[in-house]
Amino acid sequence: MANLETQILDDVIVKSRRKLLTLGATALGGLVLGTSKAQAATTYTDADILNFALNLEFLEANFYYLAAFGCTINTPNAAAIAAGAPSAGIPITGSSVGTAGTVSGGSKVPFTTVSAASYAIETAIEEGKHVLFLQKALGSAAVPQPAINLGTSWQTLATAANIPGGASYSPYTSDVNFLVGAYVFEDVGVTAYHGAASLLTSAGNLSAAAGILSVEAYHAGLVRTTINTLDPTNTGAGSYTTLISNLRATLSNAALLGASGGTYDTNPDDFGLATFTTGALGAGGSTATATRLTDADQTNVIAFSRNTTQVLNIVTGGGAVANGAVKSPATGVFYPAGMNGLFK
Repeated sequence: MANLETQILDDVIVKSRRKLLTLGATALGGLVLGTSKAQAATTYTDADILNFALNLEFLEANFYYLAAFGCTINTPNAAAIAAGAPSAGIPITGSSVGTAGTVSGGSKVPFTTVSAASYAIETAIEEGKHVLFLQKALGSAAVPQPAINLGTSWQTLATAANIPGGASYSPYTSDVNFLVGAYVFEDVGVTAYHGAASLLTSAGNLSAAAGILSVEAYHAGLVRTTINTLDPTNTGAGSYTTLISNLRATLSNAALLGASGGTYDTNPDDFGLATFTTGALGAGGSTATATRLTDADQTNVIAFSRNTTQVLNIVTGGGAVANGAVKSPATGVFYPAGMNGLFK
């Protein structure tokens, strides 16, 4: 039976994206943000949505800068500048809503493998450029960097995910631990940009978001591949990916707040690495163990999509919803004081 979500999706497909802009605030708010009926509906602009992405990019860029270089994006050191970081740093102030916050925690990872170190360095520079790109696109509407916790937040999430030794887990102590930390972010970025696509009204902004999504997907695939290379049997860090994905799926589902009649899906919207045995290979009839690296719908292999409340509930460790309603501001874990901008 059709529900509100499928009816809206049908309208979008049949009557074009313009229909989405005229659906009415209540219907749009319920679909996009998972808001309860008691909440006031809000109209969101492209700037609001891009600022939501900017908050996420501030988080990712600082994580990678610290891991790769031991500095934050606004205070690059010689190693960061040599790798391509702007010598003047990336601005963390903005002209729009909010006060610039600082980053707590984090340190340079003592890398021992070229693959993990090179991934960290390349991704740090790329995420920093995403921040600069969004700031330029937003102009005076760009929000400042929010307060970001890259210290105790990791132990909180690792414990919630039931990672062994989670109370003392840190992504800054080894190559494998770093990759597990990167794994926390990258798939979420893919789902966030996918979810935002239908909200953007400018073709230029939609194209830019699609481009950033593609790069985030490259990052996610590389993280998964590198973890699999270091742990091909999924008995160490590989097994942690399933624990993290299960937690992300649980937080994502909790943020739907009764959408689609209270049932989201019979399957989670997040899959960790999973080994499986192939059929007979070659004339000898031997078998081999392979690993599923793609995080996508298992029927059509389309990347998962999350609305802003789902994403917020993940990056705040469950701080976006309470008692069947959206919390504002959404605070916790990586965003101790919430994001800057309309989506809080």
